Amino acid sequence: MPEAITAATRLCGIVLHPAGHTRSPAMHNAAFAAAGIDAAYIAFDIPPDDLPDAIAGVRTLGLAQIAVSIPHKEAVMKLIDDVDEEARRIGAVNTVTRREDKLVGSNTDWIGSNRALERETELAGKRAVVLGAGGAARAVVFGLIEKGAEVHVLNRTVDRAERLAQQLGAKAAGPIDELADLDHDILVNTTSVGLRSDESPVPATALREGSVVMDAVYDPETTRLLRDAADRGARPLGGKWMLIYQAAAQFETWTGVDAPIEVLEHAFDAAGR
Repeated sequence: MPEAITAATRLCGIVLHPAGHTRSPAMHNAAFAAAGIDAAYIAFDIPPDDLPDAIAGVRTLGLAQIAVSIPHKEAVMKLIDDVDEEARRIGAVNTVTRREDKLVGSNTDWIGSNRALERETELAGKRAVVLGAGGAARAVVFGLIEKGAEVHVLNRTVDRAERLAQQLGAKAAGPIDELADLDHDILVNTTSVGLRSDESPVPATALREGSVVMDAVYDPETTRLLRDAADRGARPLGGKWMLIYQAAAQFETWTGVDAPIEVLEHAFDAAGR
């Protein structure tokens, strides 16, 4: 936060439900301070039924940018003025930026996911499995396919996985218990299973030695899925880096300034203490 919030301070924020776990305000406020930008970033806990009123409030109050998180990434598309080509193809928006008098939707989740995974492996030609079929899953699948990976989508509700696979060009879809039968180099969990709990979306025996296992859940930072992955000889990758890189892309979308990655990382770590 700036030392003093004035009439000149630009307001940004995140809409999600529930909001208690988010580290986005700490990260973005630290980045604004490091870049000398007079802006403040706030978390707004918005239940689904209140999302239309919340977006109307964004318009009225003149917020410069909002991040959009669970469960609003698909619903928000109908409430804004325009959506860029990538977000339209993905079918989900995680960023809404004011452009003059319009609210424009984009998606930085796929950028965050790809950059995080590329810390551990090349993506082209890899066999990937994505767990989930919501807005985050759509972005992850899109990003993997853009980089030339072969993607299977697994979800508790199979018809949602099938629709996602068909719309984005994934190889196949099925129930989550099919994971044990799929050879894979990369596994990404986009479900909320494991958030603030000691649960995993899949049994440890379904994990493959040598594969990269990324969990989009970052609270706790080391989830049950990641512990199981390490025990099975896989390469665990926490949701920290996906969050950092997608936040960096959001920061750059609005400000046009290179995001201070080290500052974002430090703020993420500090917010978890």
